Amino acid sequence: MTHDWKGIDMKHQDPTPATDVDVIIAGAGPTGLMLAAELRLAGVRPLVLERQPRRRDTPKAGGLGGQILELLRYRGLLERFEAACTDPIPAPRFPFGGVHLDFTQLADPPMHALPLPQQLLERLLDERAGELGVDLRRGHEVVGVSQDDAAVRVDVRGPDRPYQVIARYLVGCDGARSRVRDRARIGFPGTTYPEVNRLAQVTLPDTVTVLGNGDLDVPGYGTIRAGFTRTDRGLFGVGSSPDSKVVSLYTIEDESTEYDDDVPMTVAELQDSVHRVLGARVPVGEAIRLSRFTFKARQAERYRHGRILLAGDAAHLFPATGVAINAGMLDAVNLAWKLAADLHGWAPSGLLDTYHAERHLAGARTMLHTRAQVALRRGHDAAAEALREVFQELLADEQPLRRMGALIAGSDIRYPMPGSGHHALAGTFAPDLTLHTDQGKTGVAELMHTARPILLDLADRPDLRETARDWRHRVEIHTAKTDHRPADALLIRPDAHIAWAATIDEPAGTAAPTLREALSGWFGTP
Repeated sequence: MTHDWKGIDMKHQDPTPATDVDVIIAGAGPTGLMLAAELRLAGVRPLVLERQPRRRDTPKAGGLGGQILELLRYRGLLERFEAACTDPIPAPRFPFGGVHLDFTQLADPPMHALPLPQQLLERLLDERAGELGVDLRRGHEVVGVSQDDAAVRVDVRGPDRPYQVIARYLVGCDGARSRVRDRARIGFPGTTYPEVNRLAQVTLPDTVTVLGNGDLDVPGYGTIRAGFTRTDRGLFGVGSSPDSKVVSLYTIEDESTEYDDDVPMTVAELQDSVHRVLGARVPVGEAIRLSRFTFKARQAERYRHGRILLAGDAAHLFPATGVAINAGMLDAVNLAWKLAADLHGWAPSGLLDTYHAERHLAGARTMLHTRAQVALRRGHDAAAEALREVFQELLADEQPLRRMGALIAGSDIRYPMPGSGHHALAGTFAPDLTLHTDQGKTGVAELMHTARPILLDLADRPDLRETARDWRHRVEIHTAKTDHRPADALLIRPDAHIAWAATIDEPAGTAAPTLREALSGWFGTP
């Protein structure tokens, strides 16, 4: 598909508006930047409009966690992100509604995190988008949206003058107060919890001692134990270690105050909150990170309305930390290749609608465990304490601990596949098998760097390769051997989810027709 692009020089902020662009992305947070990069890998040139004139320094999320780390590895980006971390990668131990999930005793923990503050994450994603040639306009705010069967018209307030952009699609990645969602009149039902959370990483003065078990010895108060302390006025948490001068402090209080996200929290505000909850003044030194957030449980009724789509916080808000960026960036990866298929003209009927079906399901799954955290976190009576104690006791066993880890990581998602009788792997994230080919040793993750669909023949099945030949301009065909192959062949989508698999030694009479059906269903007419 060819478009007449009006050149946009992002470095010089040329005010000449683009006309006839493929995709407009509203918002240059992690979700919008990830979507832009994925679209470029798929051969689409998006235009990103961001209302803020520059990247914000206000601390927000403190890192990445869960399945998005695997996806970044499959794109060949994880080492780059790890190298940018300013802190050591923490032990796999995570808060969950006032208790802890401790994976440190497992050889292969189901949940990992990367200490990458959101400001740094956005810088890395911005650099990646720039390397791929993404057009990004900062200081350009979406103020109006309309659509018909052929296009979306977006009214933009630029730094010099207003203008209009016409696109095939618009994706709202513009956060909790999404103007795109509002203009599309997509419902956003849910709950706002009357609590304010404050999180800080600070140094401590010499008057405060970090004990060997992580407890704090505070002058005039005594010992504050590591972990969570619950009082009648809220929850106080502390995380520290004797070999580090930086500690994490955390408070939760019930408040009805509305805070502006653009107004940063101060050390004084943190100390006042600690005093209200704990009844003690805890001295602090230098503030490394200060952030404040409220919790909402909301999910858009639909992620697509005609040519307008939603992703990230515009589509869902979860009442727990550590999951929003993971979910939003995975939304972007799921959506990008489907939008590209439509724009390139080969998308099968209904492909774009699977974005809502799959990611709304994933969002609902994330909502399930984050709402469960609310129930664990907000109870203050003896019954709530008993619930937390029983829950923690259950997690002493490996199987439920692994199940909870996969749940919070988002790695337990199995997308629904059309039809029936699917292989157990269909709909799941493709495992990173070690592959032996004529060209040498590789792996599934390395094959996914270019975000292309792949037919992976693991059993030297010329019948299956011949079936896929008609799609070879869209689907890469690879033959390899692997130890303990899980299937004779795998059809892997660009988002690294398995669209089809052949069972071990499955006859050509059943494997070839179902492969052809899957190829047509996901990658169009040959």
